[in-house]
Amino acid sequence: MADLIGNRMYSCFKCRNLVSRHDDIVSKGFQATSGRAFLFSHAINIIEGPKEDRHLITGLHTVADVFCSDCGEILGWKYERAYDQSQKYKEGKVVLENFKIVKENW
Repeated sequence: MADLIGNRMYSCFKCRNLVSRHDDIVSKGFQATSGRAFLFSHAINIIEGPKEDRHLITGLHTVADVFCSDCGEILGWKYERAYDQSQKYKEGKVVLENFKIVKENW
């Protein structure tokens, strides 16, 4: 945790539990059902739900919803598998919905 001090971070909007670093953003161009979302290469302090196949804008993916480890709020989802070759870069990455996270240390 000491290496996170001073970094620009994102936290759960509900309980302020740290969930990712600004430097881990891969893309800001993602769309969730409720609005914009960011794709992160890493996330911390989250719990993954069960894996399921979903038809998303970019095709069929196996995903798991992700929840804040402190308050249990759903924050987004993790890409477990992409069936389309052009979408493979998403595997293992986490999408956090913008309205579910807040900036820290900015």
